[in-house]
Amino acid sequence: MFKYDHDTIAEPTTPDEEPALLPDPKPIVRRHRAKTIAMKRLTKEELRIGALLYPERSYWRPKSRGECANVARPCPYVSCKYHLYIDVNPATGSIKVNFPEREVWELEHSCALDVAQQGGITLEEVGEILNLTRERIRQVEVRGLMKLREAGGEELLTYLARQES
Repeated sequence: MFKYDHDTIAEPTTPDEEPALLPDPKPIVRRHRAKTIAMKRLTKEELRIGALLYPERSYWRPKSRGECANVARPCPYVSCKYHLYIDVNPATGSIKVNFPEREVWELEHSCALDVAQQGGITLEEVGEILNLTRERIRQVEVRGLMKLREAGGEELLTYLARQES
């Protein structure tokens, strides 16, 4: 195949046949991977500077869904456990920045509760919102269903399936 002026040309099969224009292939979109900041890898100086820049204060934060439902979007409360910009591992203290190439105010969806309130969406859409692959979302779904089955048995899964439809 030859490239002319951003059009893909198919080679003719016979000498008198005109080359046919083929549509451009879809560009490969590279997903920016999430970045994790491990607390144990930070130096004492980095921790000291962080403590000076962001001292512990008691800011008002919503305590329930009712208090945050009418807050402007994208949600400014990045420290909320339902915010999609960062995830904090409570065991290790590590911080995972889900969208390292974007700023918080550039997110289309910033709250997991807002996404859940919309109703059912596809694995691809969930993957796009969480910056994960479709396959990883499927794995998380299977694991969550196994945990629900262990916690509440088949009755809970049947109840949830009825609520969904």
